[in-house]
Amino acid sequence: MAQRGYRRGYAVAMLVGLQDDRAVLWKVFSNVVKPEATVLLEGTRSDAKAVYNFHEKVVNAMRPAVKEGVGSVMVASPARSDYGDKLLVHIRNHHAWLTQGTSKTAFSQMTGTATTKAEVTVLTRDPAFRRIMGETTAEETENLLDLLEKRLNAPEGEGLVLYSLEEVENAVLGAWVPGKPKPEYLLVTDKFTLTPRLRGRLQRLMQIAGNKGVKTRIVKAESPTGKRLSQLGGIVCLLRR
Repeated sequence: MAQRGYRRGYAVAMLVGLQDDRAVLWKVFSNVVKPEATVLLEGTRSDAKAVYNFHEKVVNAMRPAVKEGVGSVMVASPARSDYGDKLLVHIRNHHAWLTQGTSKTAFSQMTGTATTKAEVTVLTRDPAFRRIMGETTAEETENLLDLLEKRLNAPEGEGLVLYSLEEVENAVLGAWVPGKPKPEYLLVTDKFTLTPRLRGRLQRLMQIAGNKGVKTRIVKAESPTGKRLSQLGGIVCLLRR
């Protein structure tokens, strides 16, 4: 399991490919793109109730990745369609947890089709895709950096930010006591994950963290958030009361 995860890299974003009658969700890793879920529209686009239910199912299909810590979502829809616009309006109107707050998800739109592996292969080779993904993930990491700085500077935040691998392991792997702060985010730079003597240890930590509901993110070391994490040692765990 660990080796397979290592080959595919780390999760970067979600890609939602919209068509007239379906949505296909893909998880974008640093090395590959993997199918996540397919949601069918039960009805027609002219049926407001059917479209509402369809959008709800798409959001539900996003939840597992978002809970894991994936905070960037790219929505691809055919040219001259409003499918992406309507999905994002639905999310803004009915799912504020995705669009507001310090841990909000970054959304972007692009023109293209992404409902089959062949279509995704073509789309991801387009320079525009890489540009949009870079902009979207940059927005996400800026949100994480904002959250980190707020925790660091808040008087009540003392003890809610852990910097050492040993402290993070104790917080994540140990027993969680009711009423005590619990790990919420585990942030690691990609450079830190490549430390040979720590690789297996980190893979185990991140897998267990994900299983326990901690949002885990691997951030590029050269990004502003990555540079801040590097100043703190390359790994940070944010706890919540």
